[in-house]
Amino acid sequence: MQQRGLLPEFSAAANDQLRHIDGPAPPAGGNVRDLTALLWCSIDNDDSLDLDQLSFAEPAGGDDTKVLVAIADVDALVHKGTPIDDHAWTNTTSVYTAAGIFPMLPEKLSTNLTSLADGADRLAMVVEMIVDCDGAEREATIYRARVRNRAKLAYNSVAAWLEGEAPPPPKLAAVPGLEDNLRLQDRVAQCLRRVRQARGALRLETIEARPVFRDGELADLLPDSKNRAKELIEDFMVAANEATAHFLESRGYASLRRVLKTPKRWDRIVALAAEVGERLPFKADAAALDHFLDVRRTADPDRFPDLSLSVVKLLGSGEYAVEIPGHAIDGHFGLSVRDYTHSTAPNRRFPDLATQRLLKAALDGVPSPYSNQELETLAQHCTEQEDNAAKIERQVRKSAAAMLLSSRIGQRFDAIVTGASEKGTWVRISHPAIEGRVVRGTEGLDVGDRTRVELVRVDIDRGFIDFTPVRGR
Repeated sequence: MQQRGLLPEFSAAANDQLRHIDGPAPPAGGNVRDLTALLWCSIDNDDSLDLDQLSFAEPAGGDDTKVLVAIADVDALVHKGTPIDDHAWTNTTSVYTAAGIFPMLPEKLSTNLTSLADGADRLAMVVEMIVDCDGAEREATIYRARVRNRAKLAYNSVAAWLEGEAPPPPKLAAVPGLEDNLRLQDRVAQCLRRVRQARGALRLETIEARPVFRDGELADLLPDSKNRAKELIEDFMVAANEATAHFLESRGYASLRRVLKTPKRWDRIVALAAEVGERLPFKADAAALDHFLDVRRTADPDRFPDLSLSVVKLLGSGEYAVEIPGHAIDGHFGLSVRDYTHSTAPNRRFPDLATQRLLKAALDGVPSPYSNQELETLAQHCTEQEDNAAKIERQVRKSAAAMLLSSRIGQRFDAIVTGASEKGTWVRISHPAIEGRVVRGTEGLDVGDRTRVELVRVDIDRGFIDFTPVRGR
């Protein structure tokens, strides 16, 4: 972390500031609504305590549904320019590694006082959206409120219940009316997803590795796949982030946007499609790409995650940019939206905290807390630090994998090429789900190719995993 410009520890000044914070932020002013009576719930990973958002839905007349997303009001305790804020500005994100978590904010805040914790009353920014029966958002409003999390739920158990494979989780069943409300949320989320897919939003299915520990020792790295509960939250967060971007633009405030430009390696994506007998247009087209992905998901579901990974690598990385009202910028190619910000995870990402401050200024009708130049600097810095954090997470994950593979030198694995450039060629094996570098015989290999490799060396400290191709398979 230090080598890449991130701080693994909080400063003495930040710790001193933290000692003076002895409780959650109290409601301030008469413009904070009391919404603690609503059936709010959170859905996150089983072990997550840094809860950034709650959701709720109710009929809004006719075929319309009102969807509310509550976002933790982190700014109420972490003010701009304070030592804790300075630490958050430096790192810009929490760093999640197999060796431990390095939170952007002190855990006293992120997992407690600024978390939308189970059963606790907390201040929040609420994005309220009216969604019609076709999944189109007709209007949205944003305001401050006090909320209470009625049930801290987990993705896997909620997904199993929604898909009819298991009974409702005990915490869900214990709250009268929450099962019906969550089913309503699920129906609306699926409508929102259909609208995005019709616009060309990409339906990708990559495999992320998560560490598994037994008796305090790393035992495995297992795939962590999407499910229906994760999609519900994703759909609501995308809708809330779009609504936030539109709100700031309508009030004349510059804002941070999350963009994914048109892919530079579209030609390789076209070639991947041709290899399986499909055609894509020569000009990048998100809707055409999503149709191709949908066809391949049905035709070859077992290999679809590998295809998704190849497409993700070829699409490139998202970045932050500043949108000044009246000046168009790139949208998000993968989500097929033009106006998109990050606002729903202020405990974990600094752009979301900055956006929260912009929203408060817009609601109060006061000048922006950030000049356009500050936003430009922040956008570049957040993009760079996000990349650095991803490299740290990847390096530690590779060190963990190297440790697991250290006794398997000489073994052979089926692999898919995930990177090919002047910097080197990388492949991913499926168990453990990890990438390594091909150190010899890379001629003719490109992203998306399938090959067979032999493990020839690992370096646990440096996270190196080296393969060579097995020819004549």
